[in-house]
Amino acid sequence: MGKVFVDTIVKFTREGDKIPLEIVWDDGRKFQVDRVLDITRAASLKAGGRGIRYKCRVKGKEIYLFFDDDKWFVETENR
Repeated sequence: MGKVFVDTIVKFTREGDKIPLEIVWDDGRKFQVDRVLDITRAASLKAGGRGIRYKCRVKGKEIYLFFDDDKWFVETENR
């Protein structure tokens, strides 16, 4: 497993929460976050790193999106 840093379109609430709305890959592909299922402080055991883990549904698939040191990343499989 690896880690890929991504651009993320985020909504900031009045309470200061960050809600990811869209993930943008380096090649310009955009994926809408259909729903945020869970938000918790956690480590990425597969890719390394620690921060806020967002369990999201994107195109019917559950993924983990992490916010760590002011950067967003997703876990990926090494190919």
